[in-house]
Amino acid sequence: MLQTPATFTPLIRPQNHADTLTFVYHRGELLLRNSNLGLPDASELAALNLAPERIHPLGLWEGRYYQAAWLDQPALPGPDFGYHGLRSLFGALDDGFLGLAGRAYQLAEWARTHRYCGACATPLRLLEGERCYKCPACGHGAYPRISPAMMVLVRKGEQVLLALHTNSPYKRYTALAGFLEAGESVEEAIHREVYEEVGLRVHNLRYFGSQSWPFPHSLMIAYTADYLDGEIRIDPAEIADARWFGTDDEWPELPVKVSIAARLVDAHRPKR
Repeated sequence: MLQTPATFTPLIRPQNHADTLTFVYHRGELLLRNSNLGLPDASELAALNLAPERIHPLGLWEGRYYQAAWLDQPALPGPDFGYHGLRSLFGALDDGFLGLAGRAYQLAEWARTHRYCGACATPLRLLEGERCYKCPACGHGAYPRISPAMMVLVRKGEQVLLALHTNSPYKRYTALAGFLEAGESVEEAIHREVYEEVGLRVHNLRYFGSQSWPFPHSLMIAYTADYLDGEIRIDPAEIADARWFGTDDEWPELPVKVSIAARLVDAHRPKR
């Protein structure tokens, strides 16, 4: 599953390491060596002439120091390099490495989109020892953005509800999901989203797990719930199709294995 490796040590203050590796992003795509999908080393990074304020410490993993950075233009340190979308790397690179790449992307996007104060447009300053940009004029602070989203697998006896989300990039059946609104608890969001998207009411909510999902800055919070009442009535703006799947049904192609959705469905798929 896509997540930060347990052996990773996050850092906020920059460090000097001879073997530094850097996640460099341009418009959501990661700079990699095409031949082996490796990151640029310190000498290759120097060829990009990155401004120091565009480089942010990430942490230590397997004896290497990692940074995150971003560019306005897709500059290359050499002909063997190119930019790659993170989704295209699923299955091609180690999940631990992709977990770090996702973390780095969220930091790079935070830095890129918070150069100026959202309240008074004054250039922001990075606080020492903290992931926060502070406005020297009005005091407004900007931390890395995290958007919580609920996910729920609805169960009905030996069946589970799977849906095809209208705007999903994968076009695969998965659990229901949706972002929390201001003032909502996760549980309140589950009840609201399930009713809005498929017209059902649920109860017996149980927490399953969570996952940072860097597209671009979601925190997926997964639950199971039991069917209470109602008939499936989809909201076509959100759901293209939704149906119950049991042991005797032909199952569709399921979520990508790096997602918590895959783990959620696999853990509760009815056994023959």
